[in-house]
Amino acid sequence: MTSTVHEAARPGHQDAVRVARAAAAAAPGPGPLSGGVPARLRRLGVEVAKFGVVGGSGVGVNFVVFNLLLHGPGAAPMTATVLASAVAMGTNYLGFRFFAYRDRAARGTRRLALFFAFSGIGVAMETLLFYAAHHGAGMSGPLGSNVAKALSILLASAFRFLVYRTWVFQHRGRPRPA
Repeated sequence: MTSTVHEAARPGHQDAVRVARAAAAAAPGPGPLSGGVPARLRRLGVEVAKFGVVGGSGVGVNFVVFNLLLHGPGAAPMTATVLASAVAMGTNYLGFRFFAYRDRAARGTRRLALFFAFSGIGVAMETLLFYAAHHGAGMSGPLGSNVAKALSILLASAFRFLVYRTWVFQHRGRPRPA
């Protein structure tokens, strides 16, 4: 008790204690819905969910364009998958830029170039996987081609998630990987 009285008597100590208490009260702690999940894991979960919303809408665009081209004018399956992926790539950029990663560094030509470069690699992966399933595994016909398309999108999406979050839509102030 004596030390407490002496500390309280020191000039500025009470102010420091008040500032420390205010900072502790204002610090974000686990909320009632977090269930003790670490903040970093919660942020990753939100990021994955937003990526899923944008990616899911891109998948919808991809399938609609794919089926319109394949079953409408009768485009070849490989042509339909490449064109559909390219259209979805454009809509995905808008979704990522203005929704999923809008809190990240400001837009620029570098980001745009990286997005389309990595998306192009993703389209190539998706196309090769589609080709292997469609021609190699015999997944042709209306149902088979759509299953092949779904599998190719799913596998290429894992690559896209990693490169978009790591290189294209970086957090502000985060150093670029070497």
